[in-house]
Amino acid sequence: MNGLSKDSVSWLTVDENATGQRIDNFLLRILKGVPKSHVYRILRSGEVRVNKGRVGPDVRLAPGDVIRVPPVRTAAPPRAPIARSFKPGILFEDDWLIGIDKPAGLAVHGGSGIALGLIEQLRAARPDARFLELAHRLDRETSGVLLVAKKRAALTGLHAQLRDGEIDKRYLALVRGPWKDAMRVVDVPLHRFSTREGERRVRAEPSGRASMTIFRLERAWPARVPPVALLEAELKTGRTHQIRVHLAHLGHALAGDDKYGDFAWNRELAREGLKRMFLHARELTFAHPASGDPIVVASPLPEALSRFLTGLGRM
Repeated sequence: MNGLSKDSVSWLTVDENATGQRIDNFLLRILKGVPKSHVYRILRSGEVRVNKGRVGPDVRLAPGDVIRVPPVRTAAPPRAPIARSFKPGILFEDDWLIGIDKPAGLAVHGGSGIALGLIEQLRAARPDARFLELAHRLDRETSGVLLVAKKRAALTGLHAQLRDGEIDKRYLALVRGPWKDAMRVVDVPLHRFSTREGERRVRAEPSGRASMTIFRLERAWPARVPPVALLEAELKTGRTHQIRVHLAHLGHALAGDDKYGDFAWNRELAREGLKRMFLHARELTFAHPASGDPIVVASPLPEALSRFLTGLGRM
């Protein structure tokens, strides 16, 4: 990739490390310190061009593409002492990818008032790594398995499996009951939108994108008031907030969900010791992007959630 100038128009040629990446994500990566809103502004205005043509933010780059980048003023990179001591739990790692045990409360990437997310901290902790990119995302308050690609080929391979529904994704969720079905398939389209305040939200809507979740009952506490149930959620698609919105659509609030849940119930749960959203990415199964061998990456239930379940058994 050619050099980037802050004072004049830059012309960059796409190499193998950027092949297949969306133009918006590419710009966010190379324009360190530039606000996300400004990056999308220069895309909308046509100041960014690929092969002399205007492009939308979702256009994917190909080898040899020539990108015009206008001059931008960048702030100094934020200093983050935490990044130097960042030691994520590693569930799996080889030359191609990393399976990270993401804690609840940590955003996967910076933005929206967050200086550093998990991926920025991981890059700072591994300054010699040539390539580190998120293969997918988890909500900030969701814990569990998160895959990071160490090669462009690994990223494109995992993305292809995600698009084709070939990655098996399993979560654990605690919901307000009563839940009676051993298994329930929820096939409800979801529509993503932004509120007036710019907050990203999702709702069930017939004109939305096809979305499917399979819920299986793991354990129930029917005598509790209100009743609660522990579910395994299998994602057949990967829409934003999919599990949370599908549960809300069914009338079964997800414990601790501050967007779509039962806020009064959340306060009761907090008094009982549940201080976070009870949604955990338990397991991912996929084909290794190089060998094709099946890989299973699993994350144990965090101690805080396990302890809360133990407490439920005493009630």
